[in-house]
Amino acid sequence: MAKRFTETLYSTYGQSFVIDEVLFESRTEHQHLIIFKNDHFGNVMALDGVVQTTEKDEFIYHEMLTHVPLFAHGNAKQVLIIGGGDGGILREVLRHPEVEHVTMVEIDAAVVDMCKKYFPKHSDGAFEDPRVNLVIADGVDFIVNNQQKFDVIISDSTDPEGPGEVLFTSRFYQGCRNSLNEGGILATQNGVSYMQLGEVQTTYNRFAGIFADRWFYAAPVPTYVGGIMTLSWGTDDASLRKHSVETIRERFNKANFSTRYYNPELHVASFALPQYVVEALS
Repeated sequence: MAKRFTETLYSTYGQSFVIDEVLFESRTEHQHLIIFKNDHFGNVMALDGVVQTTEKDEFIYHEMLTHVPLFAHGNAKQVLIIGGGDGGILREVLRHPEVEHVTMVEIDAAVVDMCKKYFPKHSDGAFEDPRVNLVIADGVDFIVNNQQKFDVIISDSTDPEGPGEVLFTSRFYQGCRNSLNEGGILATQNGVSYMQLGEVQTTYNRFAGIFADRWFYAAPVPTYVGGIMTLSWGTDDASLRKHSVETIRERFNKANFSTRYYNPELHVASFALPQYVVEALS
């Protein structure tokens, strides 16, 4: 009988993976970390029983959480990443030629080290880029005490439990708002809307009074089981999520790199949400 990893995110429903080989398993300073090999998804990483990333489908999540806010902004020179220790968001941010500096704040140094070893294509050398400042620290502590200003902030957190829980609080969102330049954008991971609709509603309510324009956009990521992934969107410029396909295509072509999931048509379409989400937000 093959050994299996069964995800524990939901008490009544889940997914399991055949473990072909355990590559690494440890209790870090902050959480339980396991990396194992699976025949279909390649190397898989889970924290505290919840799958975080796989070699096979990471590109969907990382491209959508990065390129939608960056191409919507159009000229993001200073970018802040909270979390994202696997380096996938960092890799995608650095593909934008206008980006001059990226600060990345990750709470768990062990995640960065293990992902460099077992998921080298996630970061693809990004941690060695001279534009990058990697800070090992608590994301909320950093953002509350931060004096810098950023054009785009991306929060690539775990689910709102354990170390990631504080990255879904009003205190964190207000800190992000205070750290954004005029016309800046905050984009965050916000769970699978069908299974975690309450989290979507909570974020929407917490964004009220902080961001003049608050919404979500969607991406289907196979390993985040249960439907579409919702990514939250906060800015004071409502026009930024209403660009035409032509505008986004012009920016995409100018950036001159290829993608595996993201394209200008998907960018515009991703802001259209299923009716059950629209009704939950109203």
